[in-house]
Amino acid sequence: MVKSTIEPISLQGPSELDLRQSQDLEKFLISQNLYESQTEAELREEVLGRLDGIVKEWIKGVAELQGQPIEDANANIYTFGSYRLGVHGPGADIDTLCVGPSYAKREGDFFGTEPHTMQSVLARTPGVEAFRAVTGAYVPVIEFKYSDISIDLLYAELAIPVVRHNLDIQATSTLRHCDDRSVRSLNGCRVTDMILREVPSVENFRTVLRALKLWAEKRGVYSNVTGYLGGVNWAILAAYTCKLYPNAAPSMLLSRFFWLYAQWSWPTPIMLRPIERDPSLNMPIWDPRENPRDRSHLMPIITPAYPCMNSSYNVSDCTLQVMTDEFKRGKTVCDEILLATAPSPTEWSRLFEPLPIFEGFKHYLMVEVTAANKEDFELWEGWVHSRMRLLIRSAGNMVDVRPWPKAFEPPSVEESVAEEDTLEKTKTTANGTSINGGPRCFYFIGLAKKRASTFQYGQALVIPQSKVDLTPAVNDFAHKVKDWPDRKPGMDLFVRHLLQRSLPEWVRNKNTTAAKGSGVVDGGEEEKKKRSAGGVAENGQERPSKRASIVADAEAVAAVERREDLVDWTAGGEAGPTETVAAEAVV
Repeated sequence: MVKSTIEPISLQGPSELDLRQSQDLEKFLISQNLYESQTEAELREEVLGRLDGIVKEWIKGVAELQGQPIEDANANIYTFGSYRLGVHGPGADIDTLCVGPSYAKREGDFFGTEPHTMQSVLARTPGVEAFRAVTGAYVPVIEFKYSDISIDLLYAELAIPVVRHNLDIQATSTLRHCDDRSVRSLNGCRVTDMILREVPSVENFRTVLRALKLWAEKRGVYSNVTGYLGGVNWAILAAYTCKLYPNAAPSMLLSRFFWLYAQWSWPTPIMLRPIERDPSLNMPIWDPRENPRDRSHLMPIITPAYPCMNSSYNVSDCTLQVMTDEFKRGKTVCDEILLATAPSPTEWSRLFEPLPIFEGFKHYLMVEVTAANKEDFELWEGWVHSRMRLLIRSAGNMVDVRPWPKAFEPPSVEESVAEEDTLEKTKTTANGTSINGGPRCFYFIGLAKKRASTFQYGQALVIPQSKVDLTPAVNDFAHKVKDWPDRKPGMDLFVRHLLQRSLPEWVRNKNTTAAKGSGVVDGGEEEKKKRSAGGVAENGQERPSKRASIVADAEAVAAVERREDLVDWTAGGEAGPTETVAAEAVV
């Protein structure tokens, strides 16, 4: 199960029709503003050149302080993510990595407030703005804009005293004696470069990946943190398809992509190359034969560079089902496009139609995130978003769920007033902090009766229920989020169950493109950026009864009448207020 030798399915080259349809696809992608201008491309190269010069001056200063030979002092800059893959769009971040020698420490030389640190050097560099050092992240990063180009800068500290100008970080020996954070930082570049090495045609791969990123964004399945897939996941899946059809044109590759994954037998893993082992390094790798935890992964997409890991461990049963359904839809639409008698660029627009998330369900969970100020909100919203998959998984055990990965900004407080029964203007949380006036955003999860599933011979495996109690799932999610050690006064969370007709007016009047941060994401940019919002919406509909609210504080849960804690599918979306179940969590 851990070995993978990819044999092409077809070596057939493109027909004249394939080439015309590929040209139409590229014309459509260009019309969607997915390609940067030549001016912006040149500015990026110039900024990277200046950044490389800053890094080389910085390391000389560190060497002098450490008593190291200045003539040997060197640090290199590498790029990865969407920029390195060549699929970035206008305004996208450049993911960059600084690789330094053993004497240049992450804490104290790269990060830190001392004048000689990279953090301080960049902060005082002319042209640098929107500067932020995120030292507590899983992969520490410095985020900034340099001449209006957004850059995320990581650091890897090698266990060697001299970093050569021509250092090949693809060599596994580069990882020797590196700490975990350096290995993670290095592997961003190593994985990206390995993907490019594995594809038969880089240009065809780029066209397909651009199309997939746009499609996944429009259909609401681009978000690793939500349980869907992120940039590296889509890149590996696209590269795998390219290897199966090495001579195919982009239009056929895109069609074959959906055909392949609509019928893929998960959890059979996707691997671009055999999993590499290195006894001398002995780093943990993905291996379900030896690691019980790896056996629980539902949609393994394995990174090609050592140490090979599953890049899609956040996928749950419900998000896998959503993506499988979308693959099937993509296959059907692509088949129709490729069989069209008069192909044109506009035909491809059907594949990329935005998902009407607020039209497809009769029941929703609405998750509101709010804080006292913008700085607190960015931290709190990032934490809540990272925990959303807990709610998705637990609710998904009882109902079919369709989480929309983007946050929505409501109108301003002046334009929208909250419902009096649930978000009163004078309401305060348990810690006495007002919930109004600060930034906020909303996430939505579509709910549907769990579809029946059967064994091979028709024996029922799942029998849909008429009423489902979501209270335990909401309570568990609320309390786990609430227990965050860095939570501050004013950081609040509200979860409500709504019928479709009770959705806020400002939501029902917009489609999914109104989501905060909508637009094509690059290299997981959507995972990194935080959102701010103001105000709470008035839905303009009759309000659910107060008795239908579930307050997820330990003191209040015991007082709730359990018979009202149910999603009643028999209501059919037209239930009166007393039949509506509001699962509200006030944290």
